[in-house]
Amino acid sequence: MTLPFVKMHAHGDDFIIIDRRGEDNPITAQIARHLGNRRTGIGFNQLAVVLDCEEAAARVQFWNPDGTRLQTCGSATRGVADRLMHEAGTQSIVLGSDRGLLTCTRADGQRVSVDMGPPSLDWASVPLARAMDTCVLPIDGQPAACSMGNPHCTFFVEDVTALDIEAMGPSLEVHPLFPARTNVHFVQVLDRGHIRLRIWERGGGVPLGSGSCCCAAVVNGIRRGLLDERVEVQCDGGAVTVQWDGRGGVILTGRVEPIMQGTAYLY
Repeated sequence: MTLPFVKMHAHGDDFIIIDRRGEDNPITAQIARHLGNRRTGIGFNQLAVVLDCEEAAARVQFWNPDGTRLQTCGSATRGVADRLMHEAGTQSIVLGSDRGLLTCTRADGQRVSVDMGPPSLDWASVPLARAMDTCVLPIDGQPAACSMGNPHCTFFVEDVTALDIEAMGPSLEVHPLFPARTNVHFVQVLDRGHIRLRIWERGGGVPLGSGSCCCAAVVNGIRRGLLDERVEVQCDGGAVTVQWDGRGGVILTGRVEPIMQGTAYLY
């Protein structure tokens, strides 16, 4: 079997898009793991499969490189939106996802915005293992938790460059408080409108960036009273902007750029 694909990135957060509109969807956990291998496959932080959808322009299904599913991906959603808006000649588009309908719009330059929907803040929807205040968890460092369709845990630190993320991330991802595992972020607040962010991604390791992690980090910073409603997030791979009014959807805006296109071979 052959699968045409496009590879893109958003502030270093790389993903591949496989368009299966009008065709069957062959992607399984095994195939996702094969494609995600950076030595024997294509390599990606996320895989986005574009499918037919009656309620929206298309439905997007997301996979991690370890073969697990996730409900949403801010970077890949914006990449799919960029391509479909070019295809349709429009400045906005609605995409379906496991999290619901996501409205995407063209911003200036090569930037695309997506309304990621409101964060889930109660313990059961993160999910956590038991009832507690998600703004301050009973873990060393007192992180905050929320869900953007996938679970997130945010630590606020003095200096993110002083941390060994690869050593700290794996055990935090599988902490007993997170029955579905969790993304982990480490945030250094530069001022009320700027943060520096480093990430351990559930099922993926240390990425250069992550759209949903940027959203969750800002949401938790606003909940703690540390940040304003509009924040520039500096990741290892570049910057994005996140806006949240404390009530509605979280708006993620940043550049998406194509890298390559090709054909994957499955035996």
